[in-house]
Amino acid sequence: MGKVGAGGGSPAGLSALLAGAGLLVLCVPGACCGGSCCPQLPPGSAPGWAATPGGFVGRGPRGRAAATPLPLLGRPLFAVAPGDRALSLERAPGTAAFVAMAPRAGRRRRSEAEPGKADRGEGASRSPRGMLRDGGQPGPGTLERDPDKATRFRMEELRLTSTTFALTGDSAHNQAMVHWSGHNSSVILILTKLYDYNLGSITESSLWRSTDYGTTYEKLNDKVGLKTILSYLYVCPTNKRKIMLLTDPEIESSLLISSDEGATYQKYRLNFYIQSLLFHPKQEDWILAYSQDQKLYSSAEFGRRWQLIQEGVVPNRFYWSVMGSNKEPDLVHLEARTIDGHSQYLTCRMQNCTEANRNKPFPGYIDPDSLIVQDDYVFVQLTSGGRPHYYVSYRRNAFAQMKLPKYALPKDMHVISTDENQVFAAVQEWNQNDTYNLYISDTRGVYFTLALENVQSSRGPEGNIMIDLYEVAGIKGMFLANKKIDNQVKTFITYNKGRDWRLLQAPDTDLRGDPVHCLLPYCSLHLHLKVSENPYTSGIIASRDTAPSIIVASGNIGSELSDSDISMFVSSDAGNTWRQIFEEEHSVLYLDQGGVLVAMKHTSLPIRHLWLSFDEGRSWSKYSFTSIPLFVDGVLGEPGEETLIMTVFGHFSHRSEWQLVKVDYKSIFDRRCAEEDYRPWQLHSQGEACIMGAKRVYKKRKSERKCMQGKYAGAMESEPCVCTEADFDCDYGYERHSNGQCLPAFWFNPSSLSKDCSLGQSYLNSTGYRKVVSNNCTDGVREQYTAKPQKCPGKAPRGLRIVTADGKLTAEQGHNVTLMVQLEEGDVQRTLIQVDFGDGVAVSYVNLSSMEDGIKHVYHNVGIFRVTVQVDNGLGSDSAVLYLHVTCPLEHVHLSLPFVTTKNKEVNATAVLWPSQVGTLTYVWWYGNNTEPLITLEGSISFKFTSEGMNTITVQVSAGNAILQDTKSIAVYEEFRSLRLSFSPNLDDYNPDIPEWRRDISRVIKKSLVEATGVPGEHILVAVLPGLPTAAELFVLPYQDPAGESKRSAEDLEQISELLIHKLNQNSVHFELKPGVQILVHAAHLTAAPLVDLTPTHSGSAMLMLLSVVFVGLAVFVIYKFKRKYFHSC
Repeated sequence: MGKVGAGGGSPAGLSALLAGAGLLVLCVPGACCGGSCCPQLPPGSAPGWAATPGGFVGRGPRGRAAATPLPLLGRPLFAVAPGDRALSLERAPGTAAFVAMAPRAGRRRRSEAEPGKADRGEGASRSPRGMLRDGGQPGPGTLERDPDKATRFRMEELRLTSTTFALTGDSAHNQAMVHWSGHNSSVILILTKLYDYNLGSITESSLWRSTDYGTTYEKLNDKVGLKTILSYLYVCPTNKRKIMLLTDPEIESSLLISSDEGATYQKYRLNFYIQSLLFHPKQEDWILAYSQDQKLYSSAEFGRRWQLIQEGVVPNRFYWSVMGSNKEPDLVHLEARTIDGHSQYLTCRMQNCTEANRNKPFPGYIDPDSLIVQDDYVFVQLTSGGRPHYYVSYRRNAFAQMKLPKYALPKDMHVISTDENQVFAAVQEWNQNDTYNLYISDTRGVYFTLALENVQSSRGPEGNIMIDLYEVAGIKGMFLANKKIDNQVKTFITYNKGRDWRLLQAPDTDLRGDPVHCLLPYCSLHLHLKVSENPYTSGIIASRDTAPSIIVASGNIGSELSDSDISMFVSSDAGNTWRQIFEEEHSVLYLDQGGVLVAMKHTSLPIRHLWLSFDEGRSWSKYSFTSIPLFVDGVLGEPGEETLIMTVFGHFSHRSEWQLVKVDYKSIFDRRCAEEDYRPWQLHSQGEACIMGAKRVYKKRKSERKCMQGKYAGAMESEPCVCTEADFDCDYGYERHSNGQCLPAFWFNPSSLSKDCSLGQSYLNSTGYRKVVSNNCTDGVREQYTAKPQKCPGKAPRGLRIVTADGKLTAEQGHNVTLMVQLEEGDVQRTLIQVDFGDGVAVSYVNLSSMEDGIKHVYHNVGIFRVTVQVDNGLGSDSAVLYLHVTCPLEHVHLSLPFVTTKNKEVNATAVLWPSQVGTLTYVWWYGNNTEPLITLEGSISFKFTSEGMNTITVQVSAGNAILQDTKSIAVYEEFRSLRLSFSPNLDDYNPDIPEWRRDISRVIKKSLVEATGVPGEHILVAVLPGLPTAAELFVLPYQDPAGESKRSAEDLEQISELLIHKLNQNSVHFELKPGVQILVHAAHLTAAPLVDLTPTHSGSAMLMLLSVVFVGLAVFVIYKFKRKYFHSC
């Protein structure tokens, strides 16, 4: 991709993708719906249900909220998050299976009632790659089964409180979008649709509303219009009572707006078609709308009125202002395309975005589709010299180039996270193909250091890059990543933002308590960190802020991550130890602040049971949620922190209506928890209690208590630790060696950090270390490792460069060119800079700071100019030179050459240009049968033809980025005759003097000559010459008939010529130019090319000389005409 872009595969919110409406769509695999396409099923699989786009996942950048329903990447089936709750569903025609929860084709499945029973005979043992497992009776030196460590399953069936409601009349509808308001609201809205895959449009829709948490629903079609077809449902992220419905643009373009949680609606017609919406993160009535014709509109009245902001806006590259970084809350950031196709970064006010009020924070153009505005940072990309360069603005200050290690040479970059005043980026370097390196920045986002190499990547269903990196919720600085080592993918964990990584220790025992032999580093636990686009590969991982120690994920034990032998694992101590909880894939929902885990099996069969655990996955109880088995399409949890109500969406059969099962979990709790129901738990990493410079103790409910937690109390206490070397990472330009020391890289000069420093000032001299951002440690080695203020040394200028702002060596005549002076080191405040532009103009500056925005200059002439810069600060001097090519756009090329020539005689061809002075040019010539072109720096060439016939000559003229060409044909014979023709004066009145007209008139003249004389047309060639008065050249050519008879002799050509002259002198040759306008053709009285005999018995060289004079004169005439008409046009 090669752009600063959104990436990440973590559902925990690392993605820099735009935050979406939180919609989950289920649809037919391989089909397209809702603006996107479902993935194809694996060969041999039955059709069913597949996850498809419905909204971006993750926190996303501040300033983004509730965008259009776009691809849902990385969200688990059980979609539970604070605030906005919405779910989108889609059912395949003729099926009732949900393959997004189905086991992989070809895998053996256990019955639902026996989750703990293995698919093997008594004593059998499955051994994943790299893992040794005992089976049967333990032998000498082996570990015995430990029943206390086995996961316990209570097979007695218990009943959950639930109600079922059918959306009667919607059995044919195959899509649904669901919104649950939350925030103590009992309202749920459901929009169902019939999507016709053949027509590619929605043909029916229904709107349903519940006011009792989903127990019953009311159909609202009469309130929105019985004939109205709805396409999308939007909810204001800052006021859940405000609902917006979008009609199907195939029928009409309208909005239906509700301010009472969907009870009543008002319709507003639009004069444009909405493709996506972006709500303001604070102001509930402010919305940006992106149209299908790439225009951006704004509304300050929740869609009731709209105003055009900008045309030519790049899709998904528009942002609201970020609180704290922008003073104006109505400021809009956007990337727009210019008329000539370039992209530029613009900002303006939503209600006043005129040309005069637009700002361009980044000078010049940027690469297309590269603008990202996220938190305190703005990122853009600019490619020059074939390499992408990335720029960042921190807190809306001036842009600075992002500094990666010198030889990283990135070809692609994705901003993953900008949390806690630090940038986390994934960079694909020059020698990587399917992996990325993780880099972490300083506070300004300028200097980056390596955090982890070779992280696995893949492409999501929309073609976006997915990075196998997961941020664990609730624990600052904790990440999981899948790293590729020797073609094996392994899962690593860090607790200090990437300073240190280690493999995951596999469980000691399996599901039944049998010992597992898995020795690090040869064998470990590996986890799937993303939701795959393949509906049979869920790859679920989940964690919650309110349950900071609990992580649930699917994976395998062995030497590498595998798509086979996938089991479910849970950690209740923040990744230190793990337990196997299921041998097949399940989706897990956190209830009651994470105090209860709900697991539902992935299966294509109808189900009526789920599993609950009150003790962090150690034991599970079986509960039925419906009396009739249900094909599950999706699950939506109650928004908010407690999450005690869940709605299961499904069908009893593929012909039945949507069935909505409301499950209320309140009845499973005995009471509200009291203080004595909790115990302290200290966060640690393999026994080390200081994590990110602090000891943190959390409050956990005791496993034997079945009380309801209610509002989460969070950490009990946090105590800072004494700083050690482990709290510091290597600074920019330094690398950690085997002894743990951070030493300068071979390419880095530590003294270069003082290059912007002046004598008498101070700078921070790095010790080679920098404290991990957000680390809270105090004292200890902090003083020793922290950069020290140091007086700036007086340095002579060194490493002076002068370049153009866009990195090019060309500039356009009459336009500003911006020159940048760069100095590697030297006292910049007391430096005299002299710049000579090479065109007689020179300027002087007293310090480099006055030139930060570059030096602008306009060249009024074309040519190659020697630009020199001289720097002197009293301690020394340095100089640099730039050779700048100033050009004028080339607009027209005309190839001038004879129409007919003789064999083996030299021919001159000239490329006539307009404008005549355009700067440095390259000419590429093709002529005759040559397959290789002739390349010259001159606009004229000479050549010979050794055989008779028609030949084509082409010239291409390259001027900067523009290439123009002209092609002409030339006849080659051993002998021919020529005669100058003239015409009635009235022909000049109709002569526009353009090539097309001359070609058409030449054809008409030839036809008239053939009709008047009876001479075969193969003997005649007529070429009307440029300019006025109108004249033409008549050529009499030899011709060999198809029967193979000899060509006409010189005497025959002479006879034809005499016949032609006779008819011309008798005024027998004429044609009708238009009705009533007759044109006479006759031989010119003062011919510049009389009838010539070029046989060997005559002076052929003299005649050729005369013809050369004619054509040179013609070329001079053509050049004169161009100059006369266009000399002042450049």
